[in-house]
Formats: sequence, structure tokens, C-alpha cells
Amino acid sequence: MSAPVTPDVPSLVDVEDVRAQVDAVLAGHVGELRSVLRAAGPDAEVLADAVARMLSGGKRLRAAFCYWSWRAHGGRPGTPQAHTAIRVGAALELFQAAALFHDDVMDASDTRRGQPAAHRAFAALHGTWGLVGDAEQFGTSAAILLGDLALVASEQEFAGAVSLEPLPRATQARTVFDLMRTEVTVGQYLDVLAQETPWGEDPDADERRARTVIRAKSARYSVEHPIVLGAALADADTDQLEACRHIGLPLGEAFQLRDDLLGVFGDPRTTGKPAGDDLREGKRTVLAARAVARARLAGDEGTVDLLRTRLGDRSMPESDVARLAAAIAATGAPDDVEELISVLSAEAFDRMESGPWTQPARGQLLALAHAAVDRRS
Repeated sequence: MSAPVTPDVPSLVDVEDVRAQVDAVLAGHVGELRSVLRAAGPDAEVLADAVARMLSGGKRLRAAFCYWSWRAHGGRPGTPQAHTAIRVGAALELFQAAALFHDDVMDASDTRRGQPAAHRAFAALHGTWGLVGDAEQFGTSAAILLGDLALVASEQEFAGAVSLEPLPRATQARTVFDLMRTEVTVGQYLDVLAQETPWGEDPDADERRARTVIRAKSARYSVEHPIVLGAALADADTDQLEACRHIGLPLGEAFQLRDDLLGVFGDPRTTGKPAGDDLREGKRTVLAARAVARARLAGDEGTVDLLRTRLGDRSMPESDVARLAAAIAATGAPDDVEELISVLSAEAFDRMESGPWTQPARGQLLALAHAAVDRRS
């Protein structure tokens, strides 16, 4: 499997100061949250520290997709509406933070961006502070509440962003934002359900289920909805919004498929997660389904049994993780996923290149799209 070439994501999101402006809005939220928590008592401020850590990472791709879609549909920099687009981008980043806090709990993840996941960090604080009771339950409870705080902040930022916009524009954007949040929540449930569903007997059904989860949980909120939101903030019509959806969904699915490959074969120095972490977590991915299907086709029942029995074994030593990853690679499944990424992203790129978007927004959106699917982290 050839390694993807990663465009310079920081430089892409820095054009027109998108990252700096979004980060300033996020810093303002953390500052306001810190003030509220201080007023609640000295024990609460640690929550602001955890939210700040979560927000300090991330590529800001969602915010950038939103902003540059707004520009592509006629938005002009330096206007009050530009700040609205930036604030909506910040709301997307806050929503992602909420999703990550909760996702790490449901996946029992140990790390996030190279640091202990919030529930693990607060479980450790339980011992440091000499608390009584169950440390893991304390950590889980704290992480759920952190996700709720980020979710509240996301709603506050979005509502504030559109409050001074014309009602039709605000309503159109609100409809997209609310749908996104509902779909992600449902997608997360479908992911939890998939993890508990018997797996490995019917790889085709497993793959269909995995792609359904990808579209609901990741693809739409990672790419499709940010692009549609930006267009809605520029008063795009129905046809333009539909065109954005036809671009965003395949691109978002390719984005998640890349994430699935990195979850098994990525370099921990760039992904921020241990190598093969998705294997220990037992992620029911397209990659895993394709590996079982290919092994079955080749009559390699040993690999089928290995995947069915070891995928999701959190006690696996590094040597077994490497063995499982090598077995998946040997089936040729990673090449299948790379091909699927190429097909999906080509569909999106073709639509973007043939569309009516003007420069520089068109070029920026294309570059961001490549960054989403050709990345190493």
C-alpha cells in the first residue's frame, strides 16, 4: 500500500487567517467558561483546562470547509458576514470536541492526539486527589460532562453567530446545523450497535453496515454539512445546496476511510494514537470487512479466524497487533480501500472542478479536499 502524500494543512487553513480567527473565537469561549467555572468554585476550573486541551488540537478542516464554501458562493472577506462564517466554523469545532469527548468514552480509547483521553486523565486525577469510590467511573462521568459543556458552547456560538443575520439565512443555516447534530448522534448509536452485532459471517453485510455508519457518523459532519453550511450562509439556492451535498458526502466518506487506514497502519508520531489502536478497539470498518471477504475468497480460514477472534482484544500485545495488521495487509484489503477512496474522491473532485465556483475559493476547496483524503494523520 503506497503512502498518501499530505498537503500542508496548516498553510491551507491559515489563508485569510481562518485558523487564527477560529482559534480566537474558541479561546474566547474557553475564557468565558473559565470565568463561569471559577464562580462555581475552585474545584471546577479543571474542566476548562480539559476543554482547552481538546480544542488546542485539530486541523480546523471543518471550519475551513465552511468558510471557503461561503466564499465560493459569493461571500466577501472583511465583512460582518465573514465573521459570521468564522463563528459558525468555531461552532463546528466545538461540536467536534463534544463528539470526541463522548466518542472516547464509548470506544474506551486510551489516548487522543498523543495525550491521555479525558476519561483516562480524570481517572488518574481521582488517585492523585485521593478521592474515594471508583476511579474509572469518575473519569467517565467527567468526560461525559466535558462533552456536554462543549455541546452547550457549540450551540451558544452558532446561535450568536446567526442572531443578527436575516431570518431566511439564519433559518436555512439552523436547519443544516440541527440536522448535522441529529445525524451524528444517530450515527454514533449505529456505531455502538455495530460493535455489538455478530460480525464476520457475512462480510458484504458487514461492509454495508460500516458504510452506513461512516455516512451518518462521520462523512456528513466532517465535510458535507460544513460545505452546505457555508453555502447556506451565502444564501445559496436549493440547487446549489444540493450540489454541495453531492460533493460533500463522497468526500466525507473518503475522509473517514482514510482515517480507518491510518487507525491500523498510521504512524503514531503523526496520528497521535498507538499503532493499531483501532484493532484493539475492534472497529467494524470497511477495511476489516474487506479483509475477511478477501481471506474467505482465498480459502484462508486461518486469517478469517484470526480477524474474528482477535479484532477487539484490548489485551493484545504489540507483537499480536503487528501480526493482525500484517494479516490484513496480506489480504490486499488496504488496496481495496485505497481504490474506494480514489473513486469517491474523484467523484467529488470532478464535481468541484466542473462547478461554477470562482477563485480563489475554488482552488482552496480543492486543496482542502485533497488534504482531507491524502493525509497521514
